[in-house]
Amino acid sequence: MRELSRFSIRQLHNGLKRREFSVREIASAFLTRIEETDSRVRAFITVQPEQVVKHAEDLDRKLSSGELGMGFLTGIPLALKDNLVTQGTRTTAGSRILENYVPPYDATVTKRLRDAGALVIGKTNCDEFAMGSSTENSAYFSTRNPWDVSRVPGGSSGGSAAAVSSCQVPAALGSDTGGSIRQPAAFCGVVGLKPTYGRVSRYGLIAFASSLDQIGPFAGNVADAAMVLQAIAGHDSSDSTSAARPVDNYLVEVGRDLKGVRLGIPKEWFGSGLDRTVESAVRAAIGRLEKLGCSVVEVSLPNTEYAISTYYIIAPAEASSNLARYDAVKYGYRSPNPKDLEDMYKRSRSEGFGAEVKRRIMIGTYVLSSGYYDAYFLRASKVRTLIAQDYANAFETVDALVGPTTPSLPFKLGEKTEDPLEMYLSDVYTVTANLAGIPAISVPCAITDEKLPVGLQILGRHFQEGLLLRIGHALEQDLGLERPVLPAKGLKDLKDLKDLKDNE
Repeated sequence: MRELSRFSIRQLHNGLKRREFSVREIASAFLTRIEETDSRVRAFITVQPEQVVKHAEDLDRKLSSGELGMGFLTGIPLALKDNLVTQGTRTTAGSRILENYVPPYDATVTKRLRDAGALVIGKTNCDEFAMGSSTENSAYFSTRNPWDVSRVPGGSSGGSAAAVSSCQVPAALGSDTGGSIRQPAAFCGVVGLKPTYGRVSRYGLIAFASSLDQIGPFAGNVADAAMVLQAIAGHDSSDSTSAARPVDNYLVEVGRDLKGVRLGIPKEWFGSGLDRTVESAVRAAIGRLEKLGCSVVEVSLPNTEYAISTYYIIAPAEASSNLARYDAVKYGYRSPNPKDLEDMYKRSRSEGFGAEVKRRIMIGTYVLSSGYYDAYFLRASKVRTLIAQDYANAFETVDALVGPTTPSLPFKLGEKTEDPLEMYLSDVYTVTANLAGIPAISVPCAITDEKLPVGLQILGRHFQEGLLLRIGHALEQDLGLERPVLPAKGLKDLKDLKDLKDNE
């Protein structure tokens, strides 16, 4: 039998419907895949094989008896970023301060996946509290890029991206505060979607920056990402920022042609700082979209130059507020034998938080402090409004925007850890979507001569995820990049694109 861990969600779904294999066999295939590859990739913080096998056997029983219907995600193994709480399963957010935290409840997205029949196979590594662009800020270990294990997978959702890229799961969830889904998706050669702010409930997401955070899927192809989004999207009364708006049928959008779609190319995204290889690949992909029926015009987002500065005021300010709750009193790490209450606070937070989290807490506390609020946070909030208006103006003449997801190819492990500012610039093309609250997707658009993937970013109006999926699907079908492709420098046992496509 063909190796199930290389199958897409649709392939697994169709095989289950035809009874070619069982849920138990699917679970075993992916658990074996993780066991064989994760010592090199290091995508997972926690894997729960016993619970997964037990759940798989229960699903098989219910399917056989007719007690359970066959949804698209029934019996499908999925991974969750370790900042999404899971009842009874350790959830660390990549931090020592939550090293032994076992939540008493499920995040809304976790519950919706379980209700859809999915198997939650484990929790993936991430930058601590989702603060980082390389997954090197995890308190536990660095995740590696399956394409080249000497390189980073991106961040902060690098574990989820690497798990999908290395065929350890067909899809996974991550969170995106300034690019933390799209940037690792580009680096790992998979699809990553950040939905509109409010499209997916944040209840049970361990907060970083509450006005920016959003949960979304990683997958090996656009159709699989659409299936996962379909399951998790929708209003949730437990999240006051959740949009009370009907959810579109995303699978209907996937497969429609692109005739008449108007694309805008932000001129500010193709200036200095963009790697020439990345630019060449992205421009070639835009040319393919033109041939598929899109019209293309240049547009301007004039406040782009202020995006990184604005983001790195607003996000740390919100982080400073959100992370104040970790005081070693009710839960989380507590330093042993404190001298008094103040000593307990200081030592627990100093020992429990890593360097990057401390840096952002200090920045955030500073910009919110008396005498500096107006000069920094208030001014950044005003610029945020201008950035959102730039997008609104652009969408008056075009349906979507396209450009590079990242300014560079995946960089080497340790290459940027000593220069936080250079690391922050990895998010230069992604942070604005979070500031404006609009949806954005990264899809693979090329493989370089170095055998590294390049991602194309597509952005749309609020709640236009269906259009982004439609454009991304058309491009991946045209390019033939609908499954992860991993070369010899990464996981040597993985096959090439032709072999993978033979499984379709």
